[in-house]
Amino acid sequence: MGIMDKVKSLLPKRKEPELKNNVPREKETIRKTFGEYCNANHGTEGGKLCGKCTAVLSTVLLKINRCPYGIGKPICEQCETACFGERYTKEFLTAMKGGRNKMLLTHPLMAVKHKIAGLGAEYAKMQRDKNISDKQKEQAEKLKSKLAKATRSPKKKRKRK
Repeated sequence: MGIMDKVKSLLPKRKEPELKNNVPREKETIRKTFGEYCNANHGTEGGKLCGKCTAVLSTVLLKINRCPYGIGKPICEQCETACFGERYTKEFLTAMKGGRNKMLLTHPLMAVKHKIAGLGAEYAKMQRDKNISDKQKEQAEKLKSKLAKATRSPKKKRKRK
């Protein structure tokens, strides 16, 4: 047993990262935001929803259970996959944007956590796009070098005397 093995044995063991189930927290945030939006825009009270908002909310909550990303899903506002369908997605985004300011007043901790989760999703997208653009640049450079080699005029061989 070497010195490094002894040092490693003294260090605390590193735990594997756990995958958190984001779905229940996401559902609760969506429910509360829809309540705030509907109360402000459709004249309902006490977190109750009108018929239209209830239909959209029930569809959204049903589709979240079938999310292709599973329990580690990003927040629905940042997701690129339109799980809800075109019509419901527009209405969902309208309600989420409309209820955002009210959520800061009535449920500030939940709103801040949701915003932080959104920033994490934006950062992940930015990193993914950066990696994709780097790969595309590398592929373009390789293609240019291949084209340059292919279009070069053949060198004339000199005869040795």
